[in-house]
Amino acid sequence: MRTSSSRRERRTTIRAISAAVAVAAGAALLTGCGDDGAGGGADKAGKEQITLRIGTFGSFGYDNTTGAKLYAEYEKAHPNIKIEESNVADGQKYWDTLKLRLSRNSGLADIQALEVGYIAEATGAAMADKWTDLRTTGGADLGAFLDWKVKQATTGDGKVIGLGTDIGPMAICYDKDLFAKAGLPTDRTEVAKLWAGDWAKFIRTGETYKKNAPAGTAFHDSASGLFNAVVASEPVQYADTKGELDYANSPGVKKAWDTAVAAAQGGLTAKLRQFDEKGTWNAAFKNAKFATVACPSWMTGIIKEQAGPENQGKWDIAAPPVAGNWGGSFLAVPKSGKHAKEAAELAAWLTAPAQHAKVFGVNGNIPSSKDTLDSPAVQDAKLPYFGDTPVGKIYSQAAAGITPAPISRWDGQVKTFLTDNGILDIEQRGTDPAKAWDNVRKLVDDKIAK
Repeated sequence: MRTSSSRRERRTTIRAISAAVAVAAGAALLTGCGDDGAGGGADKAGKEQITLRIGTFGSFGYDNTTGAKLYAEYEKAHPNIKIEESNVADGQKYWDTLKLRLSRNSGLADIQALEVGYIAEATGAAMADKWTDLRTTGGADLGAFLDWKVKQATTGDGKVIGLGTDIGPMAICYDKDLFAKAGLPTDRTEVAKLWAGDWAKFIRTGETYKKNAPAGTAFHDSASGLFNAVVASEPVQYADTKGELDYANSPGVKKAWDTAVAAAQGGLTAKLRQFDEKGTWNAAFKNAKFATVACPSWMTGIIKEQAGPENQGKWDIAAPPVAGNWGGSFLAVPKSGKHAKEAAELAAWLTAPAQHAKVFGVNGNIPSSKDTLDSPAVQDAKLPYFGDTPVGKIYSQAAAGITPAPISRWDGQVKTFLTDNGILDIEQRGTDPAKAWDNVRKLVDDKIAK
C-alpha cells in the first residue's frame, strides 16, 4: 500500500520527532495495547487459541469490511487464530511510534507494515536485529517477488526482514464530471495527451482548468502530493548512488520542488494535506473539491473508500506525465513477539501471489510478485468503482518501466520535512519558497544524524 502517503504524509514540526510526543501519540496507534498477543484455551483440534495483531497504515486491502476479506479467509482455515488489525492513516506518525516501540521492545504488533521510504532505516544496523529473518521461517517464496523488492528489505548481512505487499506505479486519477464542466476532454487517452512526457504540461493543463473551473473546485488536491509524484518519477531522489542522503543536490528533488511551488503559487491546488487527521482531504473526495490526484495504484482504494458509492463511475485513470513509483510496502515480524512463528506464516500467506491478486481485484494495490503482475487476473482487471477503465493494463504497464531509485535510511523523514514543513507552508501560508527551503534545511540539519 501505503504508501504513506507515505502511502501517507502528515504535517511535521520539530515536535514530531520528540520522544515525548511520540509516547503520547503512540498509546492508541500501532496495536492499541502493550500485550503482544493473547493466548489461552484451545480449539477443537487442541491447538492454542491465539490472537495475531497487525499494525498497518493507509489502505492494505486485507480487512473484512472494504478489503479482500483475507483475515476471515485465514481465520476459517486456522480456527485457533484470531486476527486484529490496527490501522493508522498517518504514515509518519505510525513510523515515529513504531521506532519508539522498537527501541523499548514493547507494545509491538505481531506483524508490522513497513513503507518503502523507511525500509532502509529498518534494515540498517540499528534496527536489523529487531526483526525475524523471513528466509528461515518457511512459507515465503522469496523467488516469487520482484528481485528489487526483496533487495530493498535485505539487511547488510543478508537477512530478509520484510515480505513485499505492493508497489506504487503512477497514474493520474481525474474526475470526469469536473473535466467536462471545465471544457477539458474526458476520454482517458485524450486526457493523457494533455500532459504526456512533461510535468510542466500538467501545470499548463491546470491553468486551463482554472480558467473555467466549476465554482469551489481546484485542479489538483495537494501541492505536496504533486511533489511526491514528480520526485517518484525521477531516477535520482533523496539519496546518491551509494545510498547516502543528498537531497539538497538532487535534480529530482529540485524538479519536484519547482513543480509543486508552481502549482501552489498558481492557485491550482485545493491546499489540502493528504491523510490529514481531521479528514478534510477525505471529505474533499466525497464533495468533488478537486479534479485530479496523483494516483499510484494504492490510491484507487482510497478514492473508492473516500469518494463513496455516490461518486462511483465518476473517476477515471490516465497515464501520468512521466512514469514512476510512489510507495509500496512490506510486512515484517518483530523478533520479540510471543507468536513470531505464527505471525511469519500469516505474513507469508498475506503476501503470496494468490492473495496479491485478491487484494488487487478489490483494492487496486499492484502486486510485488512477478507472476501475479503478468497474470490475466491483473492484466485484464477492472475495478467496478472505475467502470470500464482497464486498471490492470494501465498499472501493470507502468510497473514494467520501474527502475527503483537509490534510497537512504532518511528518505521518509526528509520527504515529510519537504512536504509538510516546506511545500505545505508555501501552499497554505504563502511562505516565500526560499524561506521554506531554508526551514527544511534547518530541520534536516537539526534532526537527522549524519
